[in-house]
Amino acid sequence: MTAYGFSTCPGAELPPLRLPEVTPEVLAGFARASGDSNPIHLDPEAARAAGLPGVIAHGMLTMALLGRLVTSWAPQERLRSLRTSFVAPVPGGDAITCSGTVTEVTPTGGEGCRALVRLVARRADGTTVARGVAEVAVDAGPGEEVPDAAA
Repeated sequence: MTAYGFSTCPGAELPPLRLPEVTPEVLAGFARASGDSNPIHLDPEAARAAGLPGVIAHGMLTMALLGRLVTSWAPQERLRSLRTSFVAPVPGGDAITCSGTVTEVTPTGGEGCRALVRLVARRADGTTVARGVAEVAVDAGPGEEVPDAAA
């Protein structure tokens, strides 16, 4: 099934979102935008005093990047939910790659179908930093039928 120019079939992979390293400027900008100026995100000495090797990215920044992955695949107005679990920190200076896979497509009452998309964010060394699930409203493409719930 395709809609909006993207595949919504179970097993379809979203094009990965590869981001440049998390710089002090990125962290400062996110702190201003989010109102989260916790020093572990901005001050290397404060981060080390808290037991970290250096500054770390905001968890909500990682979640926002997973949301960006989904909305680069499907129109933002189609995103119905985004849930994320944080697994490991993202050290300042590291790069993040976000990926996703459609795991299920089910019919809904009035919106066509909902696609469940499993999401993962990884550091440059391959360490998983976050896992998530997005629900996206999708329609059947031209000439395609909405899957039958009883099938």
